[in-house]
Parts: sequence; structure tokens; C-alpha cells
Amino acid sequence: MTSEGVSREERAKALFRQGYNCCQAVLLAFQDVTGLDTDALLKVSSGLGGGMARMRETCGTVSAMAIIAGFLSPATDPSVHSQRTSNYALVQKFAAEFRDRNGSISCRELLSLKSAGWQAPEPSVRTDEFYRTRPCERSVGDAAGILEAWMAENMKENV
Repeated sequence: MTSEGVSREERAKALFRQGYNCCQAVLLAFQDVTGLDTDALLKVSSGLGGGMARMRETCGTVSAMAIIAGFLSPATDPSVHSQRTSNYALVQKFAAEFRDRNGSISCRELLSLKSAGWQAPEPSVRTDEFYRTRPCERSVGDAAGILEAWMAENMKENV
């Protein structure tokens, strides 16, 4: 739950509806975990929407989970191999759960697009049709829910 009494899942979905990209919406819902200010979070995640700049690769929500995993299980000292092992295991756990819920972690596959590759950098216009036909808002909620549940189980003080 956020300090406003709203689940992080609902907060992330609301942020997505405000126009933030999928990665930004998830990260902002966990801003307290990162300790970073809003501007820094928005900058670091600005190119990760649309499967990384609309290239339709790894879903931006999964990228956000990987970033948050860096705060939950940091790997900051390259001489401590166990840190990286723990971090990678957590990222893989989050990605596996997301894949189980959604069938893929690929933006292209989640959107049922046939071809890979570059797309025009122009972001999609957010219309009622956009929200009705795309799984993005659900994916944002799923990613935030996965993180929120893990924190509730493993970090009582940060939920």
C-alpha cells in the first residue's frame, strides 16, 4: 500500500492512465523504495516504454521490475559474486511470474505484433481505444502487483 492507502498496483495503473510510459508508471509506484526523486526516476525510465523506445523488445514493466530488484537486492560490489547471483535470481523470479501471468515478457508478443524491429519513435496516442485494446495497463498492474506481493512477504517495513 502507498501512503495514500492505495495499492501500488492501482497507483501504477493510475500513473499509466495519466500518460506515463509503462516503465515509468511502475517505478513511480515504488518511488519510496528507490529513494530517488520523481525527476530522476522519470529520466532513467524515459526510454524504456514500448519495449525499449517502441522497439517492442522486453516489456517496460519487466524492465521496471529489474530496476526495482536492484534496490531490493542490490549488486553494487563487483567483487561480491553472491550479490549479482541474488539480484539475477530475483529478476528472473519476477520475470517468470510476469510470464506466467501474461504469456511473455516481450512487448511485441504481449501486443500480438507479427514483426520485430524498429518502429517510428512517435509514442502511441492514448485514446479510449488504446486503453480498451492493449494489455499495457493490465501489464503495469501485474508488474506492480508482483513487486508488491514480494515486498509484503519479504520486507514487512516497506509495503
